[in-house]
Amino acid sequence: MPFATQPVRRVAAAEGIRPSGQWPHTIPAVRQLLTDGLDLDPGVTFLVGENGAGKSTLVEAIAVAFGLSPEGGSTGARLTTRATESPLADDLLLTRGVGAKRAGFFLRAETMHGFYSYLERNPKTSGPPDPVFHEMSHGESFLNLINDRFTRQGFYCLDEPESALSFSSSLAVVGVLNRLAEHDSQVLCATHSPVIAALPGATILEVGEWGIRRTTWEELELVQNWKAYLDAPQRYLRHII
Repeated sequence: MPFATQPVRRVAAAEGIRPSGQWPHTIPAVRQLLTDGLDLDPGVTFLVGENGAGKSTLVEAIAVAFGLSPEGGSTGARLTTRATESPLADDLLLTRGVGAKRAGFFLRAETMHGFYSYLERNPKTSGPPDPVFHEMSHGESFLNLINDRFTRQGFYCLDEPESALSFSSSLAVVGVLNRLAEHDSQVLCATHSPVIAALPGATILEVGEWGIRRTTWEELELVQNWKAYLDAPQRYLRHII
């Protein structure tokens, strides 16, 4: 995908915005974004880090700044149950590619139950009807939605999709993300999954007390911890059991 035509080329602070002492500006990754800005690569970018490091806050804010619903869905979805999103989206300015597609989708794992109810109340007006997602298993509903909705060229944001997925289902999602990249879509995904983050050719940004840094799959603390645990789980479990 040419840099000039990708949906989001750069994320930075809006005019007049400076990092403050209020949350979420106090999160190092957010502060760095507001201070230095962040160029987003074409294809797939993963945000990886510990709980509380800011990866979900960043994905959510960028999705909302792009025009997606904070509780998930496409640019046309307007689902609001209980507003829990941070105000960060209002502080951001997105630099979009000239002629880039405006389509997109935000998959936010923690609000998918409400999104399925929203789809039942607002059924498709064209094409085959949606299945009854509430009658599927958690993982089946995620995979079905991803396969059905992640098809158009555009900007796709995912927040911890692995929360519902088995190992094999996680591999299936890797295939979908790879297909999106091959067809000139752009993906931003926050994940704790070493399986999903292993997608070849993806950009990996690790967030933490240092802010945001580029890294490789092999260098991720997440990957090193899983390798060590699977190699000798008792070494970890003896301290908690």
